[in-house]
Amino acid sequence: MNIIYLLLAISVIVAIIFFIAFIVSVKKGQYDDVYTPSVRMLFDDELVKTDPENKQPLNKVKSN
Repeated sequence: MNIIYLLLAISVIVAIIFFIAFIVSVKKGQYDDVYTPSVRMLFDDELVKTDPENKQPLNKVKSN
């Protein structure tokens, strides 16, 4: 029965440590970015088109 009290005390201490870490991260501005998540789905990765003849990307400059 004593082990239950010990485990309960340890879990409360760990929970308090995580709560303090959360409060500190909020105060330091870790969660201030509210713009990026709302528009992230609008920006796709750019696809590089290839030249069918040379199998090279079209946006590269060819040197002579």
